[in-house]
Amino acid sequence: MYLCFCAVAILRCSAERKVHQSNRPQTASRPANPCDPQEDARRAGAKLHARHCAGCHRTDARGMGKTLPLASPEVRNASHGALFWVLRNGSIWHGMPSFSHLPDEQRWQLITYLKSL
Repeated sequence: MYLCFCAVAILRCSAERKVHQSNRPQTASRPANPCDPQEDARRAGAKLHARHCAGCHRTDARGMGKTLPLASPEVRNASHGALFWVLRNGSIWHGMPSFSHLPDEQRWQLITYLKSL
């Protein structure tokens, strides 16, 4: 019984590793975006993207070289919580820095913008 539970838990964890193949916990997919779908939050997120993300992901969010295009299905289909987790923690394997220095509200605004792409 215990082995069956562990196998299910491992399968669930591996299914959750879609955004940057990060080691984020399953609970990261649960938080709801308090800004979504507010237009003001989307505009603020666009400004934050231009300031913090466009250097690697370009102003059109198409990415450069190995940088993930932010309008890709991988990002579009990711949960708000998963995106929040990646923004807070970054991804060492993909060169994504942590944006934990940004307040939670600004990270949610970025997510609102990303989901609008």
